[in-house]
Amino acid sequence: MGLLTALRGTVARVGRATVFNVTGAPLQLLPLALLAQPWLLFHDLHAVPEIQLAALTPLLLVVYGAGALTAAQRRRFASLADVDIPLLPVTRRRPTLRGAVNWLRAGATWRQVAYHLLVGPAVLCGTAVTFVLWGWGVFAGTALVWMWGVPPEQLPKFLESSTEAVYINASGVAALLAALWLTPALVRLDTRAALALLGPSRTEQLARRVEDLTESRAGAIDAADAERRRIERDLHDGAQQRLVSLAVNLGIARATLTDLSAEARQVIDEAHREAKEAIDELNNLVRGLHPAVLDDRGLDAALSGIAARGPLPVRLHVDVPRRLAPTVEAVAYFTVSEALANITKHAPEASRADVTVGIHDGRLRVTVADDGPGGADPAHGSGLAGLARRAASVDGVFTISSPVGGPTVITVELPCAVSP
Repeated sequence: MGLLTALRGTVARVGRATVFNVTGAPLQLLPLALLAQPWLLFHDLHAVPEIQLAALTPLLLVVYGAGALTAAQRRRFASLADVDIPLLPVTRRRPTLRGAVNWLRAGATWRQVAYHLLVGPAVLCGTAVTFVLWGWGVFAGTALVWMWGVPPEQLPKFLESSTEAVYINASGVAALLAALWLTPALVRLDTRAALALLGPSRTEQLARRVEDLTESRAGAIDAADAERRRIERDLHDGAQQRLVSLAVNLGIARATLTDLSAEARQVIDEAHREAKEAIDELNNLVRGLHPAVLDDRGLDAALSGIAARGPLPVRLHVDVPRRLAPTVEAVAYFTVSEALANITKHAPEASRADVTVGIHDGRLRVTVADDGPGGADPAHGSGLAGLARRAASVDGVFTISSPVGGPTVITVELPCAVSP
């Protein structure tokens, strides 16, 4: 039973491979037919221009039709071999001289031509060899049966001797075994060549992968930013409003309930004070998540609020004439906020800070400088490393100059994506 199952599997596999090879023969023969057509139709080509024209015209037809042949081969591989050949990068044949030159210079164009003119004919020859092997194997592999079942007078002359029949029968069996190996081997060879030449190259695959990862990362960053804005709105419209209402009620109770004992009034005073402190903490938390002023009034107003709340004087200059993408604005805002917080924490000797935000060479440049003692090192602090990671999340560039003795200058350049 196991041998029968294995035999059935082998027959089915060889049968599928044979169908695959046979259906590919017309597509593999077509380019050769186009190249041979001028030489078959015209026999008196003697002048050099005529020979050049006869050689180049069908070649250009093959090059022009390479995309259609590739599409047909891709469908054949998908339907008969369960092989999905990735699509090539789109190269449009624009009706201009430059468009035609770019199309002809594309590596994908000539990889397809190489497959259709070199690999295809080679596989076609292999398919023809397999048919010869199958034919000879079926005929010669039954030579001994012929000798036993066919009258002697009807036998071919080369089967008149039993010794010759044995040799011929052995050659037929060998041909069948070779055909059994060669038929699926051609499918494997054709598949590997098609994946290498009809699909994108390794460089193109990596470039496409980088593009996909960049898009997915941008989508994740946008989703995270949108989630922070949602949490900020929920806190502002929900918990914060309830705390404000609680503080107002406690204030009213403290003002109106004058006949309470001293202990009760002290409890109300402490509850009112704690409610106001909770409101202040919640305000700081909301601003840390995503400041509402950034969405409502833009980067200039949001940074002005940071500068006004800072513990040291901040000279702010913002020259951004248009709204940028929300993610870019959020990165710029938090970069300035964290940089000023780092100055307050690690450089208390600094007397002032300068923040400059503007667009230079198509990129948003954010510069934060202070007159502190310097010596800041991103490798020895999570704050600066966090700024670098935040900038890198949107393909930005983070640089710092902080010699011992100061000043410290942090510069972040971000892609200047315009808000939709």
